[in-house]
Amino acid sequence: MLNLLVLSVSHSAQSPALSYITSIWHNRLYLYSAAAVFVGIWISLKMGLKKQSLSADTAPKVYKAEKKNGCSDRDAVVHVSGVKIFFGSQTGTAKGFAKQLSEEVQTLGLTCEVIDMKEYDPDDRLADECTSRSVCVFIVATYTDGQPTENAEWFCKWLEEASTDFRYGNTYLKGLRYAVFGLGNSVYVGHYNTVGKNVDKWLWMLSGVRIMTRGEGDCNVVKSRNGSVQADFEAWKVKFLNRLQNLVKGDKKSCSGNCKNGGSCKNKRKDGHGQEEEEDEDLMESSSDEDESGLQEGKKSVVDMEDLGDIMTSVKKAKVKKEKEEEELSKLNGVKKVEDEGERREMITPALREALTKQGYKLIGSHSGVKLCRWTKSMLRGRGGCYKHTFYGIESHRCMETTPSLACANKCVFCWRHHTNPVGTEWRWKMDPPEKILQDSLEKHENMIRQFRGVPGVKPERYEEGLAVKHCALSLVGEPIMYPEINTFLRLLHSHRISSFLVTNAQFPQEIRSLVPVTQLYVSVDASTKDSLKKIDRPLFKDFWPRFQDSLRALGEKRQRTVYRLTLVKAWNVEEMQAYSELIALGQPDFIEVKGVTYCGESSASSLTMANVPWHQEVVAFVQQLADMLPQYEIACEHEHSNCLLIAHTKFKVDGEWWTWIDYERFQELVQVHEDSGGQQSFSALDYVAKTPRWALFGAEEQGFDPNDTRFQRRNKTKDISGC
Repeated sequence: MLNLLVLSVSHSAQSPALSYITSIWHNRLYLYSAAAVFVGIWISLKMGLKKQSLSADTAPKVYKAEKKNGCSDRDAVVHVSGVKIFFGSQTGTAKGFAKQLSEEVQTLGLTCEVIDMKEYDPDDRLADECTSRSVCVFIVATYTDGQPTENAEWFCKWLEEASTDFRYGNTYLKGLRYAVFGLGNSVYVGHYNTVGKNVDKWLWMLSGVRIMTRGEGDCNVVKSRNGSVQADFEAWKVKFLNRLQNLVKGDKKSCSGNCKNGGSCKNKRKDGHGQEEEEDEDLMESSSDEDESGLQEGKKSVVDMEDLGDIMTSVKKAKVKKEKEEEELSKLNGVKKVEDEGERREMITPALREALTKQGYKLIGSHSGVKLCRWTKSMLRGRGGCYKHTFYGIESHRCMETTPSLACANKCVFCWRHHTNPVGTEWRWKMDPPEKILQDSLEKHENMIRQFRGVPGVKPERYEEGLAVKHCALSLVGEPIMYPEINTFLRLLHSHRISSFLVTNAQFPQEIRSLVPVTQLYVSVDASTKDSLKKIDRPLFKDFWPRFQDSLRALGEKRQRTVYRLTLVKAWNVEEMQAYSELIALGQPDFIEVKGVTYCGESSASSLTMANVPWHQEVVAFVQQLADMLPQYEIACEHEHSNCLLIAHTKFKVDGEWWTWIDYERFQELVQVHEDSGGQQSFSALDYVAKTPRWALFGAEEQGFDPNDTRFQRRNKTKDISGC
């Protein structure tokens, strides 16, 4: 009993301490939590202080992006380590833009590298750009049939395949920041800026981040937003540099309210409208949003081939719908604007004016030009005339080579102007009056002739004759028949007693039919099949072959002198003998000029080389075979110095003698009677013929060189390839 009492007292004495310990034990979890909170706060404070001290020592180009409302996937540290500019160029324009942009970027204190796409392996290196904190710029041109330029072929092929290859995955280029500027010509309907659009789309499909809207430069001054491709680039460049500066500062692009991830954007104004991007959307073409709308599913997961077909079909339908809407809108709102001459743009842009002036062209107004032919210079010195002198009796020192339209509907591989002239399928520019064009042409031509006064070797009598123009070769550059007032211009020439030699590229059949009488009308027949014509002439018209054939039929309807001009390009069109004979039967020309192509030097715009230039013996062999296939034609004349021969219809062979020359005074009399009769009194090619001299005939010892002149052999000097 006593023991129990002592134990009870002892237990009562120890109960406060035991209860305290027991309480702590039962509430140990709260103590652990409090300790964890304390440690967490302590660690956070330490990290914050450390981060603050580091940021004070960091380079000024590294900034922390401020967190804003919505679009949380864009809240990342912006750090621009440099800019890499990739270019795909054929004629050098895109390359020039890349170098120009590089210089501008470097003025901002950023490193910049210009990269030729041909020398860059995207399979090994492009993914590295995702983590290099650089901005990649792609300046790419669209070449023939909407294809990439030669130096960009592999890059674009790889990018296209990677964008649909599940082995790469749709996040392969996640983190790549890029901008695209495309170069094209809206005249090529269906292929305008195709490469730029595709590169933009493929990068986006691989999760690249577009830092600004794609820019598009248009070589067609009529539809160019800023008047020329150079001005389009300048406008885009300003926006890009502003955007780049904002990236360096850590600023983010304002959300337009329509995020690309397919979801609704959280960054909405209270009035329900998304914040508008500063000014980018106003100056730039829209991005490939129409493509992206159909590819959203493809970016989220792997797309089955069946689904991909449906997606691309919907994309094409969207594009067609958009084009139709734009066309209808332009018809409703743009008719008066097009008709108003004051609203039209000039054909010759400042850059084009500079390029043509360097080539020796004397530009007239806004779309015409004149240039002194090398054969004019040659005959002034008594060193021989051109093949037209041999074939038709032209006085080369009295011939003016000009054009009322620098624009052309083709981009021929052998063009000796290296495609510096504009292109188009219809007249959409400001138009100068024909009176002014002729007056200025005569004045500028006369001024160029006057520069030969007193030059050693120039014959005084020919110098005096050369001041009075007697012939006009409308073959300088471009497509003269495109000029809406071409008939008025021809009448003005004839009123000045100047003969007319008009050359057309067989793409405007209706204009050929509506032409007034011409001293001699040419059609360039550069190939005899649809495929080879497309390859050589690279026409703008989609229906170029029906137009070509109809132009030949239109030529056959003319009563005055008509000529086919065949340009032989070795390994391209010299083996199409039967097809050529069929085309000749279609138009029944009076004459057929066959000339070996002239090599105009290396050009990035053409793959033509000296290997494509046939020897004179090869041209002679071709002409002999062709003439054998034509029952009513024979070889009449030869001009060996121009590598050219003339096949003539046998109606010009009278009593065994050729009459291929022209009685120019008789032509002027006939055309005057025709005009006075209001077009009722017509005349034919046989009404103004003249006898061909012996030295001009095929097989003559002179080989077409006028014995009254002295043959001059040029040695160790650059050959002047200008002339008609």
